[in-house]
Amino acid sequence: MQILTASQALMSDGWQRDVEIRVGDDGRIESAGPMTARATHHLDMLLPAPLNLHSHAFQRAISGLTEARGPDPTDTFWTWRQQMYRFLGGLDPDRVEAIAAMVFMEMLEAGYGAVAEFHYLHHAAGGQPHDDPAEMSARIVAAAQEAGIGLTLLPVLYQWGGCDARPLAGGQRRFGNDPDRFARLHASAARHVATHGHADDRIGVAPHSLRAVDAGGMAAALALAGDGPVHMHLAEQVAEVEEVQAHRGARPVTWLLDNHAVDARWCLIHCTQMTPEETTRLAATGAVAGLCPITESNLGDGVFDGVRHLGAGGHAGIGSDSNVHISLFDELRTLEYSQRLRDRSRAALAMQGVSTGRRLYDMARAGGAQAGGRNAGRIAPGALADLVALATDNEWLCNRTGDTALDAAIFGGHGAACVTDVWSGGRHVVREGRHIRRDTIRARFRAVMAELEARA
Repeated sequence: MQILTASQALMSDGWQRDVEIRVGDDGRIESAGPMTARATHHLDMLLPAPLNLHSHAFQRAISGLTEARGPDPTDTFWTWRQQMYRFLGGLDPDRVEAIAAMVFMEMLEAGYGAVAEFHYLHHAAGGQPHDDPAEMSARIVAAAQEAGIGLTLLPVLYQWGGCDARPLAGGQRRFGNDPDRFARLHASAARHVATHGHADDRIGVAPHSLRAVDAGGMAAALALAGDGPVHMHLAEQVAEVEEVQAHRGARPVTWLLDNHAVDARWCLIHCTQMTPEETTRLAATGAVAGLCPITESNLGDGVFDGVRHLGAGGHAGIGSDSNVHISLFDELRTLEYSQRLRDRSRAALAMQGVSTGRRLYDMARAGGAQAGGRNAGRIAPGALADLVALATDNEWLCNRTGDTALDAAIFGGHGAACVTDVWSGGRHVVREGRHIRRDTIRARFRAVMAELEARA
């Protein structure tokens, strides 16, 4: 039993002062109520820690390496993608595990409580399957174990190089499976999660995109999902929209909603290229829009219509995607600022009586939990203890309280510096702002990066 007390906490029914939280050995909150006496570990401000709903952990290794323009006069998502494919050659299972552990540690230190890993790097160089087809998935599970982060593993089905069913080439061959081989991979990945993961870990499925998966593949992937989460890239780039429309006769969002029973199990990633009608239709499904504002900015994807989507009652959450920069509070600020720049407005996502920061944070904690199929995102009995504590007695939060403190953490630019403690499924993995295994994980990551630099 862990007993936590806090001067203020964001509970299911709003802010409360002087609270006491009891966390059981199963990592779930047993009780949440008024403080009877200060615990040994007393916290300034306690929040539910959101789940990071979209990550490609291996891409952390190329952060900062794709910012120079080549001979092409234009640099786009598609040129970035080719650079990313060329980098894949040096990534073996040991290196992927070390990189993923670093990513997951950084997420925890940033205030995330869990992660949904959209995992498509399955095979060895050249596309040769490992003896265990889910060897790379096993390394993601191992990395999550080392970091102590709650994991929703999303093995990705990737069949084709485009809507015309052209074969995968180059680095893409490491992603590819037909439905039968993917079913074997998914079954093995599920065994790894059940045998070696945390008790609170989950598995879902991810048909990569409408460009990379055909109708038969989509049906096969959905059959594997059961009641677990279904994630999919959708409407990220103008060229993608044009390709899908040319081959399927409709824009990606319209085609998907017309042809599949999209519901609350689904998380549709990016959706930066939607019409107003598509935005309101997607909101009505109950699915989560998986937003990655820092990566979407870095890749020039476009701006998600958050004002319209949330205004229509839609659900959304936050992910770090390429992991070019892992910061929960910066993701939230970037999302809001994108709306302001597009509309030339201020406090774009605020509501009457609810500040901008509070609405953003509520969106992230609820949408993340839904997208990860994880009973978390709230401080209430029975929920997993995914918690983040912030210090308020500093020059950034200035002892502010409630929504004002959240606004200061998000828009003041120093929210991450205020994180003192993080729990994932009751595991107390960040203490005094540092991950408990930081030195070991960091040393292993730096050794891997040195090896990759030597190969370049």
